[in-house]
Amino acid sequence: MKKIWAPWRIQYILQADKDKCCILCDKPKEIDDESSYILYRGKYNFIILNAYPYTLGHLMVAPYRHIGNLTDIDDSESKEHLDLVKLCVRLLTAGVKPAGFNIGMNLSRVAGAGIEGHIHTHIVPRWNGDHNFMTVVADTRVLSEALAETYKKLKTCLAGLI
Repeated sequence: MKKIWAPWRIQYILQADKDKCCILCDKPKEIDDESSYILYRGKYNFIILNAYPYTLGHLMVAPYRHIGNLTDIDDSESKEHLDLVKLCVRLLTAGVKPAGFNIGMNLSRVAGAGIEGHIHTHIVPRWNGDHNFMTVVADTRVLSEALAETYKKLKTCLAGLI
């Protein structure tokens, strides 16, 4: 049997208090955006590279404010949130050239939210054939580039867009 190593996943698996903390509240408080994978900071929201991506370049837009209900986001936060989702589409189109996107929110654990209690939008670039037998047979995703490399590539590309 062949093994595929994904050593970065152990941080998530072993995170003792993952139900007690909010990564989307904690990450923006960190000083180093590169190690936090924060690509952009707006006034009300930020763009972060998903550390446990579905595909290469999987981004998330989240408000700084801990909002658990979509109906609680105010107009200023909401407008900037959608503007940043649109910026993510432009950035990923220029930076990783996907054939399409999945964009959405998972509101509550029952709906698939991995980070429950803090709304955020996923922007997932997609390519023809990006999910192959590994996903179906082995419940494993193969990513073709390290997160740090993707971050650097997108950060450089973002500078040309804003």
